[in-house]
Amino acid sequence: MGLFSLTKEIAIDLGTANTIIIHNDKIVIDEPSIVAIEVRTDKLIAVGKEAQLMQGKEHEGIKTIRPLRTGVIADFKAAEMMIRGFVEKASTKSRWFSPSMRMVVGIPSGASEVEIRAVRDSSEHAGGRDVYMIYEPMAAALGIGLDVLAPEGNMIVDIGGGTTEIAVISLGGIVSNKSIKIAGDDLTNDIQDHMRRVHNVKVGERTAELIKMNVGSALTELENPVDDYIVHGPNQMSALPMEVPVSYQEISHSIEKSISKIEAAVLSALEQTPPELYADIVKNGIYLAGGGAQLRGLDKRLTDKIGIQFHIAEDPLLAVAKGTGVALKNIDKFSFLIR
Repeated sequence: MGLFSLTKEIAIDLGTANTIIIHNDKIVIDEPSIVAIEVRTDKLIAVGKEAQLMQGKEHEGIKTIRPLRTGVIADFKAAEMMIRGFVEKASTKSRWFSPSMRMVVGIPSGASEVEIRAVRDSSEHAGGRDVYMIYEPMAAALGIGLDVLAPEGNMIVDIGGGTTEIAVISLGGIVSNKSIKIAGDDLTNDIQDHMRRVHNVKVGERTAELIKMNVGSALTELENPVDDYIVHGPNQMSALPMEVPVSYQEISHSIEKSISKIEAAVLSALEQTPPELYADIVKNGIYLAGGGAQLRGLDKRLTDKIGIQFHIAEDPLLAVAKGTGVALKNIDKFSFLIR
């Protein structure tokens, strides 16, 4: 592919929390899915990391928007601006010029026709000439390195920011799937509620996210315990500054409800699985992908609860993006891609 060839091919993992773009097998963008827009003119000010730095700190002339909620486009115009902004950023980084692009974009397996159309339209408006879509669990399976065309059952649990996608894959198709709107964002909300209710301290989305990353745990007892995380914020009553140490045990209690719902969804997907494929899954184990797979103790908790070994993908955050990249190289071979 020459530097100025007329068609450029990019793979996009359009996530609720992060957007990843792959070009020529290289990750050229891996940034938060957020845009900052000037209120008066509706002009894009910043996208990705720069926009995230403004989140929660903007004045009335600027607003930050996360265009995707629960894995689908909630704000069409902002989504289009974001995709376009990232594509432009990627082309300056890798110095490629592209009048027409072929794109493969990951979408939730529970996406409706309307939601799929919104992704397609946003991608086309951002410069995509040929837009293909792939269901995220299928992309995650490809990214993990599974042979999705084999006559063998594999189960993927992809815990993203907005949705948890659970799918059983065999012979290049999704045999049974479950998509629930409980994922990373819900754990963040649980933590915000907990801090408000228990410690009387107000924390923003960004701080709750940091608490989750530093002391988030699916178990109340960890083999390698982590130190308490110190949170600074205003007291809800007096507005005076507070310093609160937060332990992994209390965060485990605060997110218990959401984790139980993910557990129940995995069990429900297993119930719908044909017996021959169920036997394969017991033999191969279940693969965890997405940012939520990094939650401490989650694989152990699910293994103990369900009795099937859970494996965390090698690079859980990048599994869907890598798989979208694999799909891009095999457009002619994979009949499961959606036009």
